[in-house]
Amino acid sequence: MTTVEIEYCVPCGMRDRAVDLQTALLEEFGQGVEAVSLVTGDDGVFEVRADGEVVFDKESDEYDVEAIVDAVGDRVSTAA
Repeated sequence: MTTVEIEYCVPCGMRDRAVDLQTALLEEFGQGVEAVSLVTGDDGVFEVRADGEVVFDKESDEYDVEAIVDAVGDRVSTAA
């Protein structure tokens, strides 16, 4: 099963965005994923990893919840 980590910058105030994304992922995949974990970070980080592979990094990608859910979905369907 796929494990998802959302690493977000605490000092930057990105917790709400991370929680919103976590909720969207859980609503979409439910028990199809093993876990959707929040990982605290700093230095402006906002990164989403599925099974250790980066599927979103705010440094190089535009934040779009649907696109991130789709990218994670590609990993969930290949892990199934």
